[in-house]
Amino acid sequence: MTDARLGLTVTHRRYVPYSHAHYAGNLVDGAYALGLFGDVATEVCIRTDGDEGLFAGYADVRFLAPIHAGDVVQVTARVSRLGTRSRTLELSCAVVCRGRPDRSASAAEVLDPPIVAVTATGTVVVPAATSVSREE
Repeated sequence: MTDARLGLTVTHRRYVPYSHAHYAGNLVDGAYALGLFGDVATEVCIRTDGDEGLFAGYADVRFLAPIHAGDVVQVTARVSRLGTRSRTLELSCAVVCRGRPDRSASAAEVLDPPIVAVTATGTVVVPAATSVSREE
């Protein structure tokens, strides 16, 4: 019997405000995406185990493209492995809309396809008291 939690996918979208620009060219630091991974992982833990859980660590973090203030990003977490108290998540942050200041101060466009900016594998843990094991 397959555990229904395996493959669960949660997606968040967020506008990146100009107050988060950290570098020249309105670049946002890479840690911004990691913070968003924490948010989407929290929802995964709530959906799989009824608890916010805790982020234990990241593996294979890759910064593939810049994130700019004015972007709209889509962050996705997919459960790829279930342990007794741990869950392994495949994480992705993609830019789905981008500002176009070269056209006008408020111009923006939808990116098709989106630009994958950051990927990672993450491990979250949930307390044993609230974790409901459905493994066979």
